[in-house]
This record gives sequence, structure tokens and C-alpha cells, in this order.
Amino acid sequence: MKNAVRNELEILFKHYPELESIRSNIIQVFHNMAHCFRRNGTVYFCGNGGSASDCEHAVGELMKGFKRPRKLTEEEQFVFLQLFAKKGEDIAKNLQKALPAISLVSQTSIATAFNNDVHAEYLFAQLIYGYGKQGDILVGFSTSGTSKNICNAFMAAKVKKLTTIAFTGEKGGELSLISDYCIKVPSTETYRIQEYHLPIYHAVCSMLETEFFGENEDCRLLEEDNFLGISM
Repeated sequence: MKNAVRNELEILFKHYPELESIRSNIIQVFHNMAHCFRRNGTVYFCGNGGSASDCEHAVGELMKGFKRPRKLTEEEQFVFLQLFAKKGEDIAKNLQKALPAISLVSQTSIATAFNNDVHAEYLFAQLIYGYGKQGDILVGFSTSGTSKNICNAFMAAKVKKLTTIAFTGEKGGELSLISDYCIKVPSTETYRIQEYHLPIYHAVCSMLETEFFGENEDCRLLEEDNFLGISM
């Protein structure tokens, strides 16, 4: 892990020392998402209510610059210039590199159609079954860990051979049993659980951005055959 990436993680524990008990889980989530992005995979997010907002929020941090600039390389910009002249140059200068992420909660047309024709409990399962491919990741936010539509999506993801990551409260619920990795924050109150989820996914997004787009920083990349290691 890069020193700069490690520093981003330490900022989280400086402000939320009570999360130290789940340090290894957070590191595992980072490693798995980095592994996914290195292989051109996609991370999908699903959740309900306030957790649906977290899905949109996390995708926003991954798909554009969060804390660091993500300018296209000169080679990438040149392709735009070559194909579209000045207009292409302007486009390239305003684009940013992205870590592919999709929020399943904003699929309005298919959601309303599926909810009307089938059942809302299976919507996220339908979407992940349609979009997901081996090597992708599904992240589900559920404060109780028992949201039926999230659990169904995780089971569909298993069938499609995706890695599954759950964000829950300390009880974990069913999601903690069927997910590959589970971030169980130290609270049983819904609003407090959501308050903990935000700084954690902010930290992970910042760590990922530093890993892939950090410049002039410690460039010791994670060893591919040890991407699941959790040592700091």
C-alpha cells in the first residue's frame, strides 16, 4: 500500500477512533475495489432511503475528481485532438479520469417498470443480474442488514460471481452472512449507522483516488498476488 494511501486511512481513524476495531475490514474493502478497477471492472451500489443517497454520493466521488485532479494524459488528449480538432481538445481538457461505478437506485425507467410488473423486492437483483459480470463488485448499504431487496441482490450477485461488500450496523443481519465482506459499524441506531457509513466510504474513495491518480507520491503498488492482505 502506498504511504499516501495509508495516510488517507489514518485520517479516518484520527477523527473516528471508535472505528479502529474494523480497520482490517476497511482495508479489505479497499484492496478488493482496487483489484476490481485494475481489471477494468465496475462497482455497483444499492441501498434504500438515506442509504440510497449514499449510493449516489459514493458514485460521485469515484466517477470524477474527489480530492485530487484527474486530468487525461497527453496521449489521451491527443486522440481527441486528432479526431475532432479544436473541439476535441476542449472536450479532453474538461474530462476527468474515472473509476467505473454505477448507482442502481437511479435506474428510474426500469425501476418503475419492474416494480409495477414484478416486485420491488427483486429490482436490485434484476439489475445486478443484467449488468454484473465476474470480477465486478456489488456494494449494499443496509443499516439493519436485513433489507430484502439488498439481500436478494447479493444472492443474484453470487450467482453472477461478483464480490459482495455490505455496509451495516453492528448486528450485521442476513447481509453479514451472505456477503464476502461486511463493514459493521459500532451502532444500532439508524441515523448513527449512516453517519459512520459516510466517512468510511469517503476514506475508501480517497484511498482509491490516491492509489490510481496520486502523482509524485510513494509509488509502491500493491502486489497483485497479495491484494487481499490487510497488513499496514
